[in-house]
Amino acid sequence: MCMRPFIKASNGVDIPQLGFGVYKIKPGKNGAFEQTIRAAIEAGYRHFDTARIYGNEEALGRAIANSGIPREDFFITSKAWTTDLGYEQTQRAFEHTCKKMNTSYLDMYLLHFAGPHYVKAWKALELLYAQGKIKVIGVANFEIEHFEHLKTHATILPIINQVETHPFFQQQSLREYMIRHQILHEAWGPLGQGNASLFNNEELKAIAERHNKTVGQVILRWHINRQTIVIPKSSSPLRIRENIQALDFTLSDADMMRIAKLDTGKRYAVHPTGYQVNPLYVKLSKIFLKA
Repeated sequence: MCMRPFIKASNGVDIPQLGFGVYKIKPGKNGAFEQTIRAAIEAGYRHFDTARIYGNEEALGRAIANSGIPREDFFITSKAWTTDLGYEQTQRAFEHTCKKMNTSYLDMYLLHFAGPHYVKAWKALELLYAQGKIKVIGVANFEIEHFEHLKTHATILPIINQVETHPFFQQQSLREYMIRHQILHEAWGPLGQGNASLFNNEELKAIAERHNKTVGQVILRWHINRQTIVIPKSSSPLRIRENIQALDFTLSDADMMRIAKLDTGKRYAVHPTGYQVNPLYVKLSKIFLKA
């Protein structure tokens, strides 16, 4: 078994550095979702990242409960969607998530986007944190401008920010800001959402060959060396095992410098503000959440 590293948050909570994301992994009658979570748990994952909008909180909670492993051995993250932002609304969304996941607390709870009323929503997270219902409170897809605005209203600054990050989009300016303010960096889409140009990059392939590893393992190790929390996702048992094996080697300073030069500053996903300003997207998400 590989050593499982932790990142210590500013409040002293240890967060497993390598987690498992369940975005787009849908529960269904064929049991594939449960099999995927079981494979991840057997491989050694204990940090699981979901969100209300993913539609799989209940299935994840059930899979964890059926694992036979104590709840306190897991680190569970979920997120409040933009349609649930507000002081009372966010508290209700949190309680709804806990009920679906059959847990009395969450290890980490995030605001999914800096949508309308995110300051009031953050106040709700501060309250839930003070009540001991959440160990780590944070945000996702926040830009510097959002943090600067929140600073004038918050009692506690976000402990973590989950943002798109991969070798072609390294988030350096945002990362430097977060380091100055003791905000942890968590990467979603850490493998560039499987983009072929990333996996076929000659520099990454050369580094992988030198270490006798896959390009995916090199990318995950790059995140880990940067002290970034990372949540790759996969439904393939082979890839699930390969991803966690990124913990059993390291990259040299020269490797890290080569990868640093790959940054293009180009996102693969929509800019975070694109979600919150699109009326159709908000309307569709409301319909989905009522289903």
